[in-house]
Amino acid sequence: MKRAVIDLGTNTFNLLIGEVVNGQFCRIYSDKMSVLLGMGGINQGIITPDAMERAKDALRHFMFLCYEMDVDDVLGVGTSALRAAKNSKELIDFSRNELDLEIEIVSGKKEAQLIYQGVKWLHDFEKDTVIMDIGGGSTEFIHVQNNDAMNAVSLDVGVSRIYQYLEHPEDFTPEHFEKINRFLAKNEGDFFNNSKSSILIGASGSFETLYKLSFHADFPKDNRTVEVPKKRLDDVIESILYSSLEDRMSNSFISPIRKRMLPIAAFKVKWVMEKLATEQVFISPYSLKEGVFMER
Repeated sequence: MKRAVIDLGTNTFNLLIGEVVNGQFCRIYSDKMSVLLGMGGINQGIITPDAMERAKDALRHFMFLCYEMDVDDVLGVGTSALRAAKNSKELIDFSRNELDLEIEIVSGKKEAQLIYQGVKWLHDFEKDTVIMDIGGGSTEFIHVQNNDAMNAVSLDVGVSRIYQYLEHPEDFTPEHFEKINRFLAKNEGDFFNNSKSSILIGASGSFETLYKLSFHADFPKDNRTVEVPKKRLDDVIESILYSSLEDRMSNSFISPIRKRMLPIAAFKVKWVMEKLATEQVFISPYSLKEGVFMER
């Protein structure tokens, strides 16, 4: 049966159409749109009118594609921005009444578990591993032991949340990074006290951009986790941290939706690798959307 998942992220809405055949996930089509659902309101717990209209337009477009491709079943999954918004019901009611699309707003813990399920399609967890998924509103961490998610958390430290907290900088200064460091320390909880691993898996999104910048090539399309030499990743992160907006705007390996906030994502990866004393880094093209297919 051909199914679709729409991931209503804080920055990006993602559409994935696929099916499960003989226990394997088969991707048929994927698309994404920069919606910036959390822009202007995530730290106040609202979706602004402009963001609401962008979200409705994106859902109309995705549902039209699903209709054109004869998709049997479509599910919307709402994450951090919808969890936080007091007016999320407007988008849920619109989707149900106008598009016949049900949106399930998942808890942070459930989001983390779905990310683990998605990465599990591709990666054999032979050793203790920590998965990191960088979102706009939140960032998920999953500690995997013996092929089981032992500790899964969602922290409200997403790049859009921090970007707005910093009042939309273009070029990042040491003072900005010190503020990010304090923000992360204030909101990190106890995950890193209880979960240690020298192996880090970055799930899609910003990590695929880090891959492109590391190798000056697109991420492989053969559906596998890919190791990135840590030294190469360290060098790329340092170059991002001190890049100008002009540098990032002119870099074709950085997608338009990441050009303004990429230094925040890069700083967070560096922060996590220092916390974990990371020795190996892998990147998975699969994340939450693919996890929904494993569960349904």
